[in-house]
Amino acid sequence: METYPLYSRTFEEARDIQFKVVDAATRHFNGAEALDLGDLGVVKGTNRPLQTIRVEKVFADAFDAEDACLVRGAGTGALRWSLIAAVNPGDTILVHDAPIYPTTKVSLDTMGVRAIAADYNDDAHLEQVLAAHSNDLNGVLIQHSRQKPDDSYDLGHVIDIVRKHLGSAPIVTDDNYAATKVLKIGCQLGADLSTFSCFKLLGPEGVGVVLGKNDYVEKVRKLQYSGGSQVQGPEAMAALRGLIYAPVALSITGATCHEVARRLNAGELEHVKAAYVANAESKAVLVEFDENIAESLLEKAPAHGAAPHPVGCESKYEFLPMFYRISGTFRAKDPTWEHRMVRINVMRSGPDTVIRILHELIDETYNG
Repeated sequence: METYPLYSRTFEEARDIQFKVVDAATRHFNGAEALDLGDLGVVKGTNRPLQTIRVEKVFADAFDAEDACLVRGAGTGALRWSLIAAVNPGDTILVHDAPIYPTTKVSLDTMGVRAIAADYNDDAHLEQVLAAHSNDLNGVLIQHSRQKPDDSYDLGHVIDIVRKHLGSAPIVTDDNYAATKVLKIGCQLGADLSTFSCFKLLGPEGVGVVLGKNDYVEKVRKLQYSGGSQVQGPEAMAALRGLIYAPVALSITGATCHEVARRLNAGELEHVKAAYVANAESKAVLVEFDENIAESLLEKAPAHGAAPHPVGCESKYEFLPMFYRISGTFRAKDPTWEHRMVRINVMRSGPDTVIRILHELIDETYNG
């Protein structure tokens, strides 16, 4: 199996985005405001908490967007509201020829949106589908992270091809598991809207962000009119703090994944057939064994200090390495992988810790 993981920022590149976020904060907050945990309610004249407005401006500056809006519902909510703003119920959109992420499929099905699939990995096929359906397509959805093991497409390249055929048709990108890790997200590469979850950037649970063209973001904002829909000031400030500290932490995670895979592929542990770095949702190490021991190994993993399941896959609560089954989209590609392969999200751990736990699990599996 060959995988094509997304680029991970180096430490220096991650530091640069941290500095960029803080610089933007100095332009939209005064010193006292930055030390305020945040206001509540719908302030007269804005219908939004003032601290939320300031944070949204920082998010927009950090990702070179015209506008940004914090929403409830995490990444799923951000993508759902973006689709509602960009296309109408019953419209037809272009999607990648791969299993659609389950929560995204719910949004599309609820809106009655029809999907036409093209292989984003294959320029010729993508161009063929676009040419054949240029009059039928009302928008485009592109998931930045990988949907299947052999995905290799470059987001910016796909956006360029789509623009050539569809002109100004709205392009929405799902940048979950990519924001702050890669050098540019969808809205920085020509998409109309980018979406991701703040929970995956060390922020609060349940808060997502929509960034991009002002007209579309303003549509999303108007749909959040009620007080109960508003992301309150304290939540916005928590999202901002996460955005500041996540890039460097995630760059370390990316580098650790590659180090673990390198050592395993060098033969450090018996019974490991191969290791692959992949964006199986978040960046992780897929470890393939020479026998079908995956389920047995995962049952034993929590007793050795490994997290047994995700909270948000890179949330602020997760620091232990997570040993887990491979993602549903990968299982759909080859159901047999579930029996001989595990996914390791290193989280905040180092390579020595991950390999030690894996060694202990293999030893217990074979030697009792």
